[in-house]
Amino acid sequence: MDHQSGHTGCIRQRRTPTCFSVPGITSAVGLRVILVLSIGMLISCTEPSSSTIAAKQQANSESGLSRQNYNPEQDTQSSKPAAPGIPDQIAPMHSSNTFEATPPSEKAGSIDNRIAQSNAQEPSAVTNQPGSDGTTSQDVINKSAAIELVFLNTGRDTEEIQSDLDIKYPPNQNEFTAVKVSSDMDIEIDLELFGQLIPPGTYRQIDWTASQSYEGSNVTTPILVMHGNKAGKTLCLTAAVHGDELNGIEIIRRVFSKLKVRKLSGTVIGVPIVNLQAFRETSRYLPDRRDLNRFFPGNPKGSSASRIASSLFNGVIRQCDALVDLHTGSFRRTNMPQLRADLNNPQVVELTRGFGATVILHSDGGLGTLRRATTDAGIPAVTLEAGESMRLQEDAVAHGVKGIQSLLYTMGMYPKRSLLGPPKPTFYHAKWVRADQSGILFSQIKLGRKVKIGDLLGTITDPINNQQSKIRSPYNGLVLGMALNQLVMPGYATYRIGIQAENTDTLDTDSGPDEFEDSE
Repeated sequence: MDHQSGHTGCIRQRRTPTCFSVPGITSAVGLRVILVLSIGMLISCTEPSSSTIAAKQQANSESGLSRQNYNPEQDTQSSKPAAPGIPDQIAPMHSSNTFEATPPSEKAGSIDNRIAQSNAQEPSAVTNQPGSDGTTSQDVINKSAAIELVFLNTGRDTEEIQSDLDIKYPPNQNEFTAVKVSSDMDIEIDLELFGQLIPPGTYRQIDWTASQSYEGSNVTTPILVMHGNKAGKTLCLTAAVHGDELNGIEIIRRVFSKLKVRKLSGTVIGVPIVNLQAFRETSRYLPDRRDLNRFFPGNPKGSSASRIASSLFNGVIRQCDALVDLHTGSFRRTNMPQLRADLNNPQVVELTRGFGATVILHSDGGLGTLRRATTDAGIPAVTLEAGESMRLQEDAVAHGVKGIQSLLYTMGMYPKRSLLGPPKPTFYHAKWVRADQSGILFSQIKLGRKVKIGDLLGTITDPINNQQSKIRSPYNGLVLGMALNQLVMPGYATYRIGIQAENTDTLDTDSGPDEFEDSE
């Protein structure tokens, strides 16, 4: 009850509420008086009884924790009501039943200060002797204090925090298990991207100005950022480096729509449409006919393509721990879902294992490609090819989404894993089968099928005289990519066959003109 003539408050203990009335208090001074009275009454009501002390001593003795000179005042903190969701046996230091998340302005750089304050407030929770790893009381507190520290700075569920700590530090039978707490323990820090600060526990869309249009207006591209509360790796997803490749855009949209920031450890950055100018024209190329994926890592003083590449590479890619660049087939060709990866790089090999049942094709990537530039910069990167350009294909999109979800689980960034099925083969060689005459191509084989030498792949028919030629496979392998039914000319690349090599000591990088007749 709050009237002009008085103020009534109520402090709730574990059993019965105790109310008080202070007439005539309406100012800030009155509130301070109420706070002092509340703390005094709470302390007096939470004094541990002799039976509590005896029970504590017995429990500590049984758990192996010996405290010869037991002081009741040191144990009042663990007897106080717990924060919401925190079990009594891991009660935090503060006595208030109401917890407020730390304001965003206080989160950045405040963890070490809170640790120091916690150590000063509760000496019994601190290990005063140096640990085996050389740590001191300044960075070692008990699990109870660690749980509260993370709760105050992130607002995360306390049971989830305790579970994480139990995984990181095996639980003992007593409350005072010492754990090392540092600034990045389970707590992410602010992320800065193109001058914008993104606090932990947020999902943001920021604008990236990569270039200008002919009329001089800025071309602004959206970037999606999901920045988790918990520290972890940073995964970057890029799509539409070629403006006519649509499946990757939808893959990124679905991945972000299924993620929940409270479950995420680390950060996921998505650039759904890298080449916005080409996307607006439904073209593979920039308006000046340059292929953006031949200009990475770029040059801020170079051509338009080189400037866009430099801005993306230095502003986003260098902040990531791994990259997945999403593509489709090009020039009226389609690809089965597959990873392009430099299997000579151990970090890249480890990255490919996270995708589950996805075919892998070894390739170090052409110079100027985003994947090659990223790997050369020491960041593992793969290209995920799926489907064809200018179309949205459900099967290709669904496979890409599940593969990235599996990768997030493998990287320790997300708790849920999507299984794709049994493992798929890895190919170290891939060769194109080409047309020998002009005409209308009709395929007789489907994408992803196994073939043997001599198997019929398709036919080419002369539209005038009806003369027909057959295309047969010169290899044993798997159809990784193929041309759509269309008019072709002699030399046109029609089918790409993945070949499993028996001897992988020397890897064929599949370099040369064939590589540039595919999407990447």
